[in-house]
Amino acid sequence: MKNTSTGLDKNVASGLCYVLCWISGLVFFLLEKEDQDVRFHAMQSIIVFGGLNILNILLSISLIGLPLVPLVMIVWVVLWVLLIIKGFQGEHYKLPYVGDLAEKWAAQIKA
Repeated sequence: MKNTSTGLDKNVASGLCYVLCWISGLVFFLLEKEDQDVRFHAMQSIIVFGGLNILNILLSISLIGLPLVPLVMIVWVVLWVLLIIKGFQGEHYKLPYVGDLAEKWAAQIKA
């Protein structure tokens, strides 16, 4: 594996983008200047886990949505484990819709 501008191997940087959910995604998105795969994983992490975080907050403050919080948390954990594994394996794993959006935004926004 080649090193990224962060000094880490590409697969390590890609996996670390997901470890602290959207926070580590944001850190790697701001630090990585060159490697588009790492920028993609960072942006996908920001979109997926940032979106789930917002959804979880909105459901938690609503009595109607409160029963859905455990379901959102199960989806969160499954995606978290899946994306960490795929990232550390060096795969360019795209989630439906979110992956296309992450690719587009990662290429457009320069840190």
